[in-house]
Formats: sequence, C-alpha cells, structure tokens
Amino acid sequence: QVQIEQSGGGSVQAGGSLRLSCTVSTYVYDAYSLYCMAWFRQAAGSGREWISSISADGRTTYAESVKGRFTVSRNNVQKNLDLQMDNLKPEDTAVYYCAANVLSASWCLNLRTDSDYKAWGQGAQVTVSS
Repeated sequence: QVQIEQSGGGSVQAGGSLRLSCTVSTYVYDAYSLYCMAWFRQAAGSGREWISSISADGRTTYAESVKGRFTVSRNNVQKNLDLQMDNLKPEDTAVYYCAANVLSASWCLNLRTDSDYKAWGQGAQVTVSS
C-alpha cells in the first residue's frame, strides 16, 4: 500500500507563490523510483483537473493553464515530490492533490485522467485572492 502525505498550501494574493510537497511511503524499498507522479486540482463544483506529471526519470509535462508558472520536481532518494507555483491567479484556487500510478511509469506523460492514478495525497487548499 502506497501512502502519500501532503504539505503546503495556503492563501496568497494574485501574483504570489506557493510550494506544495508530497512525501511517499512505499512498502517495497525504492519502489518510488519507478512511479509516475502527477498533480491534480479540484476547484469548487468541478472534477479533478490534471495539471502536471513527472516520470520516474524526471521528464515533465504541464497543462496549458499552468505552463510557465508551475514547476514539478522529484527526489527519488528522499521519495518526495514538489510543485512550485509562481505567478498564481485567482483561477488557480482549488484543492491540490498529488497522485501516483505505480504500474504505468513508461506511459507517465500520457496519463492525464484521475482514473489513471490509484494512490492520492489528502489534498491541500490553495486560495488565490485578486
């Protein structure tokens, strides 16, 4: 069983920055190094929206809505995942989730729906005021 604990989030004015982090616990030693990891967000009244993925070897992709403003990174030794969010906009307001696909790392950058991910963090609220 994979467990993910998130930290970060909060409230910021438009144009500000926040950093989200996840720490992944695995029952197989070093399994995290094979995982496809992703970030999703869920705004009020909507489903979970894919915003970024990072493969086991560090390749990244981003939704157009966040490209150039958000940066995803990972450390496979410390088993953590970060999302640096810069130039935040009010429309970025949502609950942000990190997620893991433990079986499809080779297709990581093509996995962009919430059903592709089976392990989730608890979510972190990000509120951006105008």
